[in-house]
Amino acid sequence: MFVSLPLSLLAPSVLLAAALVLAARPGRRPTGIGWVPQGAALAALGLALAGLCQELLLGPLQVSFGPEPLALAFTLDGVSAAMTLLVAFIGWVVMRYARSYLDGEAREGRFHALMLAVLAGVLLLMQAGNLAVFVLAFAAIGTGLRRLLLFYPERAAARRAATKFTLVWHAADAILLLAAVLLVATFGSGDLDALSEAASSGPLPLTGHVAVALLALTAALKTASFPLHGWLTEVMEAPTPVSALLHAGIINAGGYLLVRTADLVQASPGTMAALVMLGGLTALFGAVVMLTQSAVKTALAWSTVAQMGFMLLQCGLGLWPLALLHIIAHSLYKAHAFLSSGGAVRAVAAQRRPGPVAVPSLVAVLKSFALAVVLYLGVAGVFVLLAGPKSAQALALGTMLVFGVAYLVAQGLSDAAPAALTRRTALASLAAAAAYFTFHLVADAFWGAHLPPVPQAGALEWALIVLAVLSFALVAFAQALFPLWAHHPAAAGLRVHLANGLYLNALLDRLIGGFGLAKPH
Repeated sequence: MFVSLPLSLLAPSVLLAAALVLAARPGRRPTGIGWVPQGAALAALGLALAGLCQELLLGPLQVSFGPEPLALAFTLDGVSAAMTLLVAFIGWVVMRYARSYLDGEAREGRFHALMLAVLAGVLLLMQAGNLAVFVLAFAAIGTGLRRLLLFYPERAAARRAATKFTLVWHAADAILLLAAVLLVATFGSGDLDALSEAASSGPLPLTGHVAVALLALTAALKTASFPLHGWLTEVMEAPTPVSALLHAGIINAGGYLLVRTADLVQASPGTMAALVMLGGLTALFGAVVMLTQSAVKTALAWSTVAQMGFMLLQCGLGLWPLALLHIIAHSLYKAHAFLSSGGAVRAVAAQRRPGPVAVPSLVAVLKSFALAVVLYLGVAGVFVLLAGPKSAQALALGTMLVFGVAYLVAQGLSDAAPAALTRRTALASLAAAAAYFTFHLVADAFWGAHLPPVPQAGALEWALIVLAVLSFALVAFAQALFPLWAHHPAAAGLRVHLANGLYLNALLDRLIGGFGLAKPH
């Protein structure tokens, strides 16, 4: 039987070969091979693009190596091809940036070798066809990333961040391994397609529900969910290219695990409910704390926490194509944000004084929110007429996004300019609602055939939807009114507590002895 090898599967081999070449010359400005990191990343990008074309022409491709049940299986379909191309593109951009950013460092060659090795691990993970590849790829990525976080080992903060990362990441690896063992024992296979078929054939047994819960826990730990999010906010001690690759690519791997096992996860309503609650809490917590941060990169880290929480919320609602689209959009945005963070700092420093800040009144905020919701419902009605009915989960998610738009418009606008408030709210709400439903249609067109449909909302789903919408509305409304009560003594104290993440990270530090890490001799 003829098996077509996905061309994108060759990309990790190219990166690992280049990493070995650079590892042989780990010092400053590797002579004669300075082009290798960028060239290898560009070659990987070309192979990923070729794999996407191959998938479009031939359909899904699968290949496995070794005997069952220890075989390593790889698959290239619409989902994995898109994610492989995304990771390869971000990797190429980051390696281009790193060549000049690390120029002259004492261990420049070693840094590039580690970056290429980690990138190879992420590309393998994106093409995983069974849980064995997921387990091995996650472990390899964690090992390489820890070494990158310790690139400046003399920094105590870097050692503390690496310790916390290792603890959380490899704990998730152990949990994933246990989930894989349970699934193989329950269904006789760790192959993703076989698991999807088993989930569709009938109710899950108890061991299946436990395994799915462990998969969700793995994803929560990998995506820095509340309350073990602290490691992600401290990896700023690593060079900026590491932060960019982590926040734009690696951090999404937990969500990708859920997307690849979507049929299995959706067969467990309890796990879906847990994802909604944990994801919503993490999103709101991260967004509120982000607003209190003064450092650009730290604020970006908290933004990533919030975005990953929102992505878990989407998975819990069963909006799998939108969750995948969110991963892609967030990756592109966050890579640009980190790599351009230095320019943002210089731009702020160049301003002699901040611009005027208007304080919105309660009436102005109420107008903004009411108008945004009304316009969103109108746009939703138009899309329902043109493209068919929308699920309750999709409509609820759009409502949460519009609350964010209303907050951004209301913040800083006073009722002294009602015309400006109305105009800007209308334009922003219409644009956001139209973009949301358009992207929803695009995501369904690209990946709808590869992912399960949105489940019918029952009593539990409706309760979670109402809770999520009300929670997002309350937080957005409070943020919009923050200038009115920001100078109250209670608000000042709350701001300090939020700026420190309610001290949850400090508790983890104390548990691991992070405050007393000894300096290297």
